Parts: sequence; C-alpha cells; structure tokens
Amino acid sequence: MFALRPLRRRHGRRDCSDRTAFADRVAFADQVAFADQVKSELTDELPDEDLGQDLEDCLAVYELGSKPRCEEVEYLELVQEAIDRIDRGR
Repeated sequence: MFALRPLRRRHGRRDCSDRTAFADRVAFADQVAFADQVKSELTDELPDEDLGQDLEDCLAVYELGSKPRCEEVEYLELVQEAIDRIDRGR
C-alpha cells in the first residue's frame, strides 16, 4: 500500500514579483484616492463650476475672458494649484 504523506502548504510565501505588483497596486490606489480628495476639495471651493475628471482639460478648454477678471484669475490659480498638488502627491 501507498503511504500518504501530509501535504505542506506554504502560506505567506510569495515571490518578489507578487509583492512588487501588490505594492504597485496599493501605491496606485493611494494616488487615485489622493487625486479624488484634491478634486473634491476643489469642487468645494468652486461649487458653481463644472469640473471634469481631468483638471488639465479644464484649463485647456477654458476660454479666457469668459468670467470677470478677478474670478478668472482665482479659478485658473485654484485649478493649477490642484494639478500641482496631485503631481507632487501631497
């Protein structure tokens, strides 16, 4: 008769590529969450504006002179500041 050997499972062991891929996914998720937080804060500051998902598109399609000068400067500065914060990651 054959003797059955107990099967050993290796729990908690992963190769480096699995850990690296997991760390990359976590880092990406953190970046997305931070970007969403910054966009939410910007939306709170500019409640009357229709800000899309991509803030750089907001600047690209914005028509200069479509707002009073002081509002226009504030709008453009706030959007650019939000883009810079997302790029810096803080």
